[in-house]
Amino acid sequence: MKGILGKKIGMTEVFTKDGKVIPVTVVEVAPNVVMQVKTRETDGYNAIQLGTVDKKEKRATKANVGHAKKANTAPKRFLKEIRNFDGSYEVGSTINADIFEAGEYVDVTGTSKGKGTQGVIKRHNQSRGPMTHGSRFHRRPGSMGTMRPMRVMKGKALPGRMGGETTTIQNLEIIEVNVQENYILVSGNIPGPKQSLVLIKSAVKNDKKEAAELITYVEETVVDEIVEEVAEIVTEEAVLEVAEETQEEVTEAKDENPTEGEEN
Repeated sequence: MKGILGKKIGMTEVFTKDGKVIPVTVVEVAPNVVMQVKTRETDGYNAIQLGTVDKKEKRATKANVGHAKKANTAPKRFLKEIRNFDGSYEVGSTINADIFEAGEYVDVTGTSKGKGTQGVIKRHNQSRGPMTHGSRFHRRPGSMGTMRPMRVMKGKALPGRMGGETTTIQNLEIIEVNVQENYILVSGNIPGPKQSLVLIKSAVKNDKKEAAELITYVEETVVDEIVEEVAEIVTEEAVLEVAEETQEEVTEAKDENPTEGEEN
C-alpha cells in the first residue's frame, strides 16, 4: 500500500498523442513528513503516520509540539495514518510525489462539498409529482409508509443534511507526476472543494498500469523570438560577406589570367 496527502487545486484537461482529451484534477503534493512509525510488536499493526502543512507552535498543543519534535519538524495541521505501507521509513523522513508513477491506478479519499439541508429530489434523486390539475404533490417526499406499523420505516428517503461526508472514488488513473513542481494529475474528478485535503492511495481493486503518452508543449518567450531574429540577421550578413569575397576572388583571378582570345 502506498499513499500521500495532497491538496486539491482544481481541474483542467490534457491531450494524448492519439488525439484524446483527458479531464484531470490537479493535486498539489507537498513533501509529507513521517511523524510516527507503528509496528506489530509495539502497536499490534504496521502503519506510518504522515503529516503535512505546517502549523504555528502557539496554535498547537504541547502534545502536538512534542510529537513533532520527535520527527525534527514543525507541528502539522493534517495527520493521516496509512496501514501496511510499502517500504521501510524512519521518523522524520519525507515522502514526495515520485512515490507514484504515471499509469498507476489509485483511490482518492476526500470530504465532499457540504450542501446543507436539501429535499428528496436533490438529495435522493427522486422524481417530482404533477405540477397542475389540482395536485398538491410537487416536490414532497411522498408516502411515509403503510398504515399498520403506525410508524415511518427505517431507510425511508427524507429531506436532511447533504454532503460534508468522507467519500472515496476508486480506480482513478494517474496521468502525470511532476516532482519539480510538486503536483499529480489524476484522471476525472475527486471529492471535495478546491484547497481541500485529499488522500491518494494505491487502488485496492485495480493493479493495472497503462501510461498514456501526452503532448508536450515548448513555451516561446519574447527573448527567444529576439534571439531567432538576430540569428537570421547574422546568417544573412554572413552569406553576403561570403558572396562578396567570392566575387572579389573571381575578379582578381580574371585580371591575373586573361583569356586566350583577349591575348590574341
